[in-house]
Amino acid sequence: MEAFLISTGIVALAEIGDKTQLLAFILAAKFKRPLPIIFGILFATVANHAFAGALGAWITTVVGPETLRWVLGISFIVMAGWTLIPDKLDENEAKLTRAGVFVTTLVAFFLAEMGDKTQVATIALAAQYHAFFSVVAGTTLGMMIANVPAVLVGDKLAHKLPVRLVHGVAAAIFAILGVATLLGAGKSLGF
Repeated sequence: MEAFLISTGIVALAEIGDKTQLLAFILAAKFKRPLPIIFGILFATVANHAFAGALGAWITTVVGPETLRWVLGISFIVMAGWTLIPDKLDENEAKLTRAGVFVTTLVAFFLAEMGDKTQVATIALAAQYHAFFSVVAGTTLGMMIANVPAVLVGDKLAHKLPVRLVHGVAAAIFAILGVATLLGAGKSLGF
C-alpha cells in the first residue's frame, strides 16, 4: 500500500505543469472531446509505466543491493532537482494527426512520456519498492489525477494552480526519499 500511495502522490504532484499536462490542455482545446482524450491518456500511461516498472524490477535483478541503494538514493535526489525545472512542450509532440482523438492522444502521450521525469520516477519507484503492480497502478493514478482535470477544465485551472509550490512539494518528497534511501531506509525492503 505504501508503494501505491507514494507513487500516486509523487507523480500527481510532479505532473503539475509537466509537458504531458500541457499536451492534455492542447488536446482538450483542439478536440473538445474529453472522453477519448482521457482514455488515450490512460492507455498510454499504463503502457509506458508498465514498461518503466518492468525495467525498474529488472534492474533489481542485475544490480547488487548496496549499489542499488546508492543509485536509487542519488536518482531520487536528481529527480528532486529535475522537478524544479519547468517543462516546455516540444511542438513535434503537439502535432495532431488524422488518426482520431483517441489514437492521437495515445501516441502523443506515449511518446511525450518517454524519458520524462514521471517515467524515470516509475523506474526508480519500482526498483525501490519491489512492487511492480502497486507502483504502476499508483503512477498511473497520479497521472490521471493531474491530467483529467486538465482535460475537463483546461486553461481555467492551469492559471490558478501554484505550480512552483506544487513542484517544490514534489521535489521535497523526492529529496526525502533519496536521503532516506541513502541512509539505509530501504534495508527493510531487501536492499
